[in-house]
Amino acid sequence: MAFALDDLTALSLGRQFPTTTGDVADLVAATGPVQSQTARSPFIGLAARRPGTTHAEITSAYESGEIVRGSTIRGTVHTSTPEQYAALGAATRVGQRTLWQRMLKLEHGTLEELWSATEEFAAEWRTPAELQQHLHDWLVSREGHDEVTGQQAGRYLAFGHGGLVRRPAKGSWSGQGAPVYRTLPPVVAATPVDAVALHVRCHGPVSRHDIAWWSGLGLRVVDAALDGLGLVGVPGPDGRSYVDVPSPPPARDLPGVRLLPEFDALMCGYDPSARDRFAEPGHLRRLWNQNNGMVLAPLLVDGRITGYWRATGSARKRPLEVVWFAGTRKPRQSELSEPVASLEAALGISVTGVTLTREGVSVGA
Repeated sequence: MAFALDDLTALSLGRQFPTTTGDVADLVAATGPVQSQTARSPFIGLAARRPGTTHAEITSAYESGEIVRGSTIRGTVHTSTPEQYAALGAATRVGQRTLWQRMLKLEHGTLEELWSATEEFAAEWRTPAELQQHLHDWLVSREGHDEVTGQQAGRYLAFGHGGLVRRPAKGSWSGQGAPVYRTLPPVVAATPVDAVALHVRCHGPVSRHDIAWWSGLGLRVVDAALDGLGLVGVPGPDGRSYVDVPSPPPARDLPGVRLLPEFDALMCGYDPSARDRFAEPGHLRRLWNQNNGMVLAPLLVDGRITGYWRATGSARKRPLEVVWFAGTRKPRQSELSEPVASLEAALGISVTGVTLTREGVSVGA
């Protein structure tokens, strides 16, 4: 047995777009943590997977704690269930450990002591400034110096170890307002193995390189976790070995159009060299600007990323532009009705008109 590229695509689509979704928390549990540097991304991504999901539903799931948001794994912001978040936190404290040790230069205290002190301090909601001051005070009292708090990195080191969740200090969960942080309420204990299992379950089939890129864990840690889980790889189209859960959801085609968010899992769940299961290399380069790290919101047509979309402005009423790349199928206006309605419900906006634009982009590697 071996996986062809089409097999990888169809099997991943089968779990990223489940036919039975339940409520918002159930959908996150099934499809995995949602990368959330852009605060609107969970709203758009969940609505693309469960058409009709409203802004109020997702907000309610955040407010009730059924889903949480915070900085984990590669230093990125993710939305997940509390149980998933615990697994992400465990992976963060392993995958980022060397970085933290190098930056903090601890000689007297330990990272575990710092993280524990941070979580005790953040038993109530804290601002980034308060957390940075706490880091500063801890370093001075334990190490006799502080070389990082005044740097940009000091902001991340104050809250990014995976033990704190965040919420907007004011305004909407889909807005980019300033956050406050608090310690994640107690959930089941988790290890990096749980993070590896989570990724295989939600994104598989995946290679060890996919897992390492997504989780921030080293390949040796990933290999040990896969051995512990008893997962055996199957050859893939690129010479890599791919693992999956024993009884994955059925593969599926995904005809029609979906409007995905920036940093969607179809792009960010896989090693950069292996994202061709969903998009051509040239198209990915157009979508992801490596100079500034910004990503255009992908257009998904028949299970392939073939363009992007934008609804510019911040007004409740705004136009939508849909751009498809040359050499790919042009979306039909009739196919856009449902995804536009899903976008409106997810963001609480009204689309005043839809413009279709063709853009010439090379598909070559």
